[in-house]
Amino acid sequence: MTLMNPVRKFFRGLFSAPFHLALVASFTLVAALTIGVGDWVISRTINDYLAESMNERVARDAHLARSIYNARQEQVAGLSYNLAKDAALAAGLQAGDEASRRVIGERLQTHLLAPGLDDDYCVVLLDRQWNIVAWANGIHSGIQATGAPAGNWGNLPIAREALQTSRSLSSTEIIPAELLAMVGLDEQARIELLETPRAAPEVFDPREGSGGLALVGVTPLETESGEVAGLALALHLFNNDFSLVDQIKDIAQIDTVTIFLGDLRVSTNVMTSEGQRAVGTRLAAEVGEVVLKGGQEYVGTAFVVNENYITRYEPLRNHAGEIIGILYVGARQSAFFRLLDEVGRSITLTAIVMVLFTFLLATPVTRVITNPLKNLREMAQVSKRVAQGETDVRLPVSYGGEVGQVAAEFNAMLDTLQATREQLVHSENLASLGQLAAGVAHELNNPLGTILLYAESAQRECAEDDPHCADLAVIVKETKRCKRIVADLLNFSRQHQVIAQPTDINALLQELIEMAPRRIKTVSIPIVTEFDPNLPIINSDTAQLRQVFLNIMTNAVEAMPQGGTLTVRTQTGPNQMITVEIEDTGCGIPRENLGKLFTPFFTTKPIGKGTGLGLAISYGIIKMHRGQINVKSQVGQGTTFIISLPVKLSAAEQPGAPQAASETGKVLIG
Repeated sequence: MTLMNPVRKFFRGLFSAPFHLALVASFTLVAALTIGVGDWVISRTINDYLAESMNERVARDAHLARSIYNARQEQVAGLSYNLAKDAALAAGLQAGDEASRRVIGERLQTHLLAPGLDDDYCVVLLDRQWNIVAWANGIHSGIQATGAPAGNWGNLPIAREALQTSRSLSSTEIIPAELLAMVGLDEQARIELLETPRAAPEVFDPREGSGGLALVGVTPLETESGEVAGLALALHLFNNDFSLVDQIKDIAQIDTVTIFLGDLRVSTNVMTSEGQRAVGTRLAAEVGEVVLKGGQEYVGTAFVVNENYITRYEPLRNHAGEIIGILYVGARQSAFFRLLDEVGRSITLTAIVMVLFTFLLATPVTRVITNPLKNLREMAQVSKRVAQGETDVRLPVSYGGEVGQVAAEFNAMLDTLQATREQLVHSENLASLGQLAAGVAHELNNPLGTILLYAESAQRECAEDDPHCADLAVIVKETKRCKRIVADLLNFSRQHQVIAQPTDINALLQELIEMAPRRIKTVSIPIVTEFDPNLPIINSDTAQLRQVFLNIMTNAVEAMPQGGTLTVRTQTGPNQMITVEIEDTGCGIPRENLGKLFTPFFTTKPIGKGTGLGLAISYGIIKMHRGQINVKSQVGQGTTFIISLPVKLSAAEQPGAPQAASETGKVLIG
């Protein structure tokens, strides 16, 4: 009880008002529901993805297992082919005497010891009546004594068909126990059938437990005259032999692999609960219905021995196409479930942490919401200061709810008021600068003209070898440069109205492009045009736009001292606008200079090469046309000027009568 009192006091202080606790609880509940639904969706998505990935993995494992299985079958077929091509075997079989039979036995052993072959093969030599002449395997070997047949394999269908059709055959076959006994493999083939949960009541094949499932290759053995003297047969017995299933597991990194004779496991690396290989256990009945009886692949979860596996079963067929067994690959479902459980626990833990974090975060946030009166009082004080003329004061932006909205709108109003005041001051400064520039230009123009007149006269009268001739040339050159600067100042100071008239922008640009080689002497630049043939006629001051385009094109050429390409394109834009783009592949403009391009007197050219007024004048002309001018540039790749102009100007800007443009030949270089 003593411990509860401080806790109760703490929560009373933390949630000072009843609605404070309600808001915190509401926020936390909403967050918990949102996070819970999101985590459920994420968990299902991850589970579905993992399940699909596991199925894809098992499908890949089955493909690899089948490839390795087929490779072993080709090896068996190759062994029988090599036996059939052994001339010594054919000769010995045709001779039929005791010495020849011994040679045959030795040759069989030699083939079994060939490099690359395992010791789990069996080879058998049959005569034309399918009698065993000689046989050998990795454990035993036997040679028929003269007149004492070791046995007859005529009731093995693949051997009978190979001899009758005189062609090679290779497939998976069931070999009866009595035939295996003739070559010493009956004990290896014998398997005790074990009680298996969920297996079918009856075995699929009566030979299960005694017969052997084997890869068999049979090739007719011909004499030099081309007559069939017998058969060379090679086989690999799967019963109680685990070399292939373990090889598949190791190479393909597959959890479990099994080979079935009918529904009986004869070779497997699936383990029982006692840690033994599950040889002798049988297939689940529902899987047998699909694979053994239906002849289809089984993909999905299946009960294997004592637990569920994610599996893939493929039927094995003999040379006649009859289903005699199954090739199986699978992964333990328990491992998959453990992975899902780990993912689920991680998602649940993350959700709990996020809900707790929401609760902790909601507590101070709701306190801010429940204390608006102090904020309103501060707003009233700021309003009084603004009324006294302090327009640079601002309300804190930490307010929330409606109070925060009022504060934001109040600050926006003050920002607009201050920006308007600054624009007015800037306009007054520009007007004063223009008046000053006009006055200075008029005062300098006449003296400069006089100086130029006398300097040119003196230069003409000066002899070529006069040392003062070079000085007079410098005076003339610099005086002309001063007059250009004075002319630019006059252009900057004049505030022209737009004398609008119908203008074909494509024709105007084409005219300037045809003039370009005569007006730009620095370098020969190819000009590419991409004109919109459907570009509408616009209302504009043709002379002013000619000045803008020529100025930008001149700057573009000067930005390509090593050559390049100048592209001029037009296109129709939305909202009754057209767009003109002038693009060069020159040196580009640094990012820090892009914001200064249209500032009066800003230039990056060397002293004497530019006044910094060309782009400022162009900017003013475009703005008077109610248009926009923008720049995109990347250093080392080039610059693009994008000019947007309205098709029609407002009524106040329409002229009473067309007026000839002045200074049409003027080119300003910014």
